[in-house]
Amino acid sequence: MNRTTVLGGAMLPHAPQFFTRPDTESKETIKAVEDVAAEIGRQLRALKPDLWIMIANDHAQQFFHNCAPAFTLHTGGEARGTFAGKTFQHKIPSEISFEIVRELYRNGFDPAFSSTAEIDYALGIPLAHLGVGPDDMVLPIYVNAYLPPQPTIERCYAFGNALANAVTKLGLRTVVCASGGMSHFPGTDRYSNPDLAFDNSVLDRMRDGSLKSLIGYTAEQLDDTGNIELRCWGMAAGALGDRKPDVMVMNPSWHHNYASLGWWSPPADEVTPHYPNIRPELVQITSALHAIAHDESARQAYHANPDAYADRYQLTGEQRFALIKMDFPAFVAMGAHPLTPFLANMHVERMRKAAK
Repeated sequence: MNRTTVLGGAMLPHAPQFFTRPDTESKETIKAVEDVAAEIGRQLRALKPDLWIMIANDHAQQFFHNCAPAFTLHTGGEARGTFAGKTFQHKIPSEISFEIVRELYRNGFDPAFSSTAEIDYALGIPLAHLGVGPDDMVLPIYVNAYLPPQPTIERCYAFGNALANAVTKLGLRTVVCASGGMSHFPGTDRYSNPDLAFDNSVLDRMRDGSLKSLIGYTAEQLDDTGNIELRCWGMAAGALGDRKPDVMVMNPSWHHNYASLGWWSPPADEVTPHYPNIRPELVQITSALHAIAHDESARQAYHANPDAYADRYQLTGEQRFALIKMDFPAFVAMGAHPLTPFLANMHVERMRKAAK
């Protein structure tokens, strides 16, 4: 199986107050958010990615009452936007974007695509905080978070996984960044009451690398806790896979819980399971042990003459020696499925005890 080419990523807030700077905002909190994003950006740029995938929700600006696709990829050669006196301009790798769309189509997803979508503050703010430059190749992906019916977070996660498979197939060294969250209720009477307890519980599960835990939240939970934008996080989680964040910082404000997460270390090696598959070179020893575990006549034959029983099978010297001695640790060390020697040894010990 090919190792993913998703090198790392981030999940960052995008509150408009970072650029509008009203008197209601804590300058210290804004500075803390900017500083952690800048460090994440330095670490991600050091990975020298070919592509920055930026995932954000649309704030009823472009995909709202006219058309509201669940997912939209930018396929134009350039994307621009303005907000609060700031101008955004980024290169879009059009051919790569179209090829990713084709890969997604081949794998059961039907995203929309646009050549003219703009970069609003949900994309522009994290791009600026990360230090992504105008010459970096950026692929914006827009997620419908605000207009029901929205995609489920499970679907967002699966879409992110398909994205990772697509860029890996294309050989693109990629970082995947999600913009949004955490708890906030813009435009509602709960604006000044973000749910910090819920947000901390989400982060507690992600701290050890359990990014897939995000798919356990229902649409009702996301809405009730002001976390509808976590759909963007869910997509990034699907692309990153379960891996521990290198940094996780929570900076709550009176209206918005600013969580910043970054990943730049290589994903951990796959953990060897307690119960592995049966490798071809272990078929014969597995068959010998399975017969002892489940066939009375085989058990009797082994009990009467372990050497002769071992001659029935095409075993290596190491396997033959372990079988004759019924050396359980040796079977496990060579990679045999442990349940079979465990059961075989149980019967052998029973028979030996009865024979005394």
